[in-house]
Amino acid sequence: MSNSVSEMKKLTLSAAACDSEIYIGRGIIENAAVICARRFKGRRAHIVTDSNVSPLLLPRVSSLFADSGFTVTSTVIEAGEASKSLAVVGSLYDDLVNASITRADLVVALGGGVIGDTAGFAASTFLRGINLCQIPTTLLAQVDSSVGGKCGTNLPSGKNLVGSFYQPHVVVIDPDALKTLPESQFCDGMAEVIKYGFIADKAILLKLASEMSDDDLTEVILRCVEIKRDIVMQDERDLSVRMLLNFGHTIGHALEALGYYQTLTHGQAVALGMKAAIKIGISLHVTEEESLKLLTFLLDRYGLLRKFPYPAEFIADALSLDKKIFSSTISFILIKTPGEAVIHHLSLTSLKQLLPEIFKEAL
Repeated sequence: MSNSVSEMKKLTLSAAACDSEIYIGRGIIENAAVICARRFKGRRAHIVTDSNVSPLLLPRVSSLFADSGFTVTSTVIEAGEASKSLAVVGSLYDDLVNASITRADLVVALGGGVIGDTAGFAASTFLRGINLCQIPTTLLAQVDSSVGGKCGTNLPSGKNLVGSFYQPHVVVIDPDALKTLPESQFCDGMAEVIKYGFIADKAILLKLASEMSDDDLTEVILRCVEIKRDIVMQDERDLSVRMLLNFGHTIGHALEALGYYQTLTHGQAVALGMKAAIKIGISLHVTEEESLKLLTFLLDRYGLLRKFPYPAEFIADALSLDKKIFSSTISFILIKTPGEAVIHHLSLTSLKQLLPEIFKEAL
């Protein structure tokens, strides 16, 4: 095991079914297989990745697992949100059967949010649940989707409408893996980092407003993961405080669905969703004006400012399919002040009435 493991941070997320071990540190992807060999008894590892990540990391990660005594097989799916589908999950089941994967073995999700969600959902349902290791390679996945156990897939009518809560047994977060990303994709992930700052820690926002070194970025990622770990341990199944993590995602998911997951990236959609949520909060006298100024500055800094591509009535209709709706009420996340968020229960009718006023100008 290389020296980098001794320098890494380890967090534990204690959940109902298992403890999720989360390792964070630069260069620790080299030790992912050793970590898994210590945690799991099985010696078959099926790596799931996409067509973008495969040429960059799959040969090396496969070699590392083979060197640690695993029989390694893999599935490479087409990169992009369109692959987050039941059809792809079905083909992945076939690959797991052909690889003779048992409950003692593991699935390794090597990639961004689409891979993490798809491989995680397959692991949670194949043989009623097999071991899962997440190795996130995008900023969005490192700070958010790889941790906390939410996994699933999309339907044509909406995002994440089929899914499960299934904690990864191991998460290996290597910020150096982000160096393989194009700048646009790195900035896209900043939407989730900005989200964490607004809901829980203004210091993150101030850090993002300055120039950051590689070590600064590692600390920001660690802080975001700590926030999510602490929230999930209070509310694993998204019934109360975990809803705060949905800041910007209610309208964001509606925008993604309207574009069939091709018009906007997830980060762009969440950025627009956060700005809309802050404007809604201001109109309801919940949010301070300071929040809008700070958010606008940060979105502009990371190239996330865009105009809404759809009229308000289209967005209102798409919101009707949001999974956070209970009866005719939606749990909407508003910001009181940077670093403090609240769950605000709005009737779907009231929210739809607010949208035309919020969207009357380009956001």
